[in-house]
Amino acid sequence: MAQINPHVNFNGNAEEAFLFYQSVFGGTFQDIMRFKDIDSAEFPIPEEDANKIMHISLPIGNSFLMANDVPEFMGRVNEDENRSKIFIHAESQEEAKKLFDGLSAGGSIEVPMNESPAGIYFGMFRDKYGIEWMINFDPRKN
Repeated sequence: MAQINPHVNFNGNAEEAFLFYQSVFGGTFQDIMRFKDIDSAEFPIPEEDANKIMHISLPIGNSFLMANDVPEFMGRVNEDENRSKIFIHAESQEEAKKLFDGLSAGGSIEVPMNESPAGIYFGMFRDKYGIEWMINFDPRKN
């Protein structure tokens, strides 16, 4: 089966965001590469981009959440745009609440975590870095 690994762009705060995500999900970063790591005569990296993240990945279950900072020469990411949401299917209602409470801290809640008329525990929010999340627990699927 194919595996989906979300990848998100940041405006220079990918490392800060991923330390926050790590505090919620746990785990150890799989890869961290900075733009200075690829600096060469053929591909010089401007000083203002040298310490920015070129690639970072955090294992979450059997998948990875990945990201990078957008170098200044490529412009900026519109953090208020309607990005695709990252969907998490939790293994329990307790896990769903923990992930929702942790990831939404400092963000804006669009749909509070609650049980729907269909019996699904669901919530939706934009975290403090502008990334949109949906957290779901469906007891019929566990």
